[in-house]
Amino acid sequence: MKEPPKVFWMRRRSDDPKDGDRETIRFGAERLTFTFDEKAARRAVDFFPRYLVHIEGPRGIVGQPFRPAPWQHRLIWRVFGWKRADGSRRYRSAYVEIGRKNGKSNFGAGLALLLLTADGEHGAQIYGAADNREQAKIIWRIAAQMVLRNPELRAILDVLESTKTICFKDPIKYGPGFYRAIPADAPSAHGINAHGVIVDELHTQPNRDLVDVLTSSQGARTQPLTFFFTTAGFDKKSICGEEHDRAMNLIAGKSDDPYHYAVVYAAGPKDDIQDPKTWKKANPGWDYMGEQFRDDIKEKARKAAMVPAYENTFRRLTLCQWTTQNVRWMPMDAWDRCGGIVVPADLEKRRCYGGLDLSSTTDLTAFGLVFPPDDEATGVYRALVWYWVPEEGIRRRSALDHVPYEQWAADAFIKATPGTAVDMRIVKDDVLALAKRFNIREVAFDRWGATQIANELNEEGLEVVPFGQGFRDLTGPTKALLEHVLGGRINHGGNPVLRWNADNLVVTQDPAGNIKPDKAKSTERIDGAVALIMALGRAIANRSESAPSIRWIA
Repeated sequence: MKEPPKVFWMRRRSDDPKDGDRETIRFGAERLTFTFDEKAARRAVDFFPRYLVHIEGPRGIVGQPFRPAPWQHRLIWRVFGWKRADGSRRYRSAYVEIGRKNGKSNFGAGLALLLLTADGEHGAQIYGAADNREQAKIIWRIAAQMVLRNPELRAILDVLESTKTICFKDPIKYGPGFYRAIPADAPSAHGINAHGVIVDELHTQPNRDLVDVLTSSQGARTQPLTFFFTTAGFDKKSICGEEHDRAMNLIAGKSDDPYHYAVVYAAGPKDDIQDPKTWKKANPGWDYMGEQFRDDIKEKARKAAMVPAYENTFRRLTLCQWTTQNVRWMPMDAWDRCGGIVVPADLEKRRCYGGLDLSSTTDLTAFGLVFPPDDEATGVYRALVWYWVPEEGIRRRSALDHVPYEQWAADAFIKATPGTAVDMRIVKDDVLALAKRFNIREVAFDRWGATQIANELNEEGLEVVPFGQGFRDLTGPTKALLEHVLGGRINHGGNPVLRWNADNLVVTQDPAGNIKPDKAKSTERIDGAVALIMALGRAIANRSESAPSIRWIA
């Protein structure tokens, strides 16, 4: 394809690097020097309005030349302009986290065609990756429409609907290159030699298999390039969670990766989600995408305020805030209102009920106590929760779970036990010590995970009762916890570990409307919340019990 006429060339922005700029980075034992090639950057930027038109977007923009938006221009300019000492492109990958409807599908399609036709790679193979076939088709169809609307592209490219492939009409002249949509469940990945990869909505990838296959196939290419486009997700242990953390560490200067470009447009964790200033942070198209775009965000914000179940969706997809579950079950504003001070000394003679959740011996173990009120109709339940975690590897677990275990241990919210697993002897001794201090009537436990320690506690004189983990036993206390929180009838003392557990809580529901905590669907720990629910269940089951009396353990 011929060089685009200068009339289309876009001006360098004030903060853009300019021709000849140099950047030297120490990477391990190496000192790497990169040079900016303004001609290469301009050529890439100008490809868009020269050959492409908008296929979708606000009223009046469809069919118009594709002039990259400021955030798109910034990315193209830097990714395609910075060069290595040998003249090849500096960056090998780019991560973009941005709210929906900011034009990333149009942009991804344009990048795919740029890499295919104008990147100087003979026989370039470009892949558009998504979690399923329908998602993979979205960007490909936009690219196909771009080709069909431009006579120069249409003259050299074929659009093959049946295989979702765009390829050169003359493979001898242009090389056997193509752009193809490929889903995560593609039956085969043989023969892949990717020059470019466009990953759409990375947070929906079921695993890292497809991405790893595509990126590992780029070794034979001179300057391969992978783009990750996504909104925020809710599973930090997913490939998207890993790439998000990689991006944030790079942006914050906590890690060095001179070959990876990262940009995250997101609201801050403490930002008011109903404030337009917050909306703009994750949506760089706010000022130029039109009134319809802004009205759509306003309507989603209104829905998030009115429908609690929609709040997490709004946070992730519109504000790019990572959440700990797909659909929020526990409203954390209501939870925080129940965080008044609980003084253990004031509760020592009050009857209470315990819940013990061991989870895994290598993870978090929790023990909760619930103190019923004297007046069931108007009183407030009090709750205390204790935690244990293995001392060895606590720093690694902090990084894995994205929480400050070490600080929590220093503040006595959790106890670190020696070794690589929670020491059940310490847990037993601590529970017995609490039984000497508090008037514990019963301790509920999961018969499948805590039978041994339950038997030992029983032998010491503590009343222990098995607590089923199915819908029958958990529905009532799980619903009761939510009702008590919403009604301000429980006081949990503001324990930060318990708050984390409550925020992570995911429930599953059967056809009859019964619910229970679901550890499999909860991407983070919920152990303390489960212990609290079991303890609350026993407190409710024994609400007719008479006034407290200490009756055991001298």
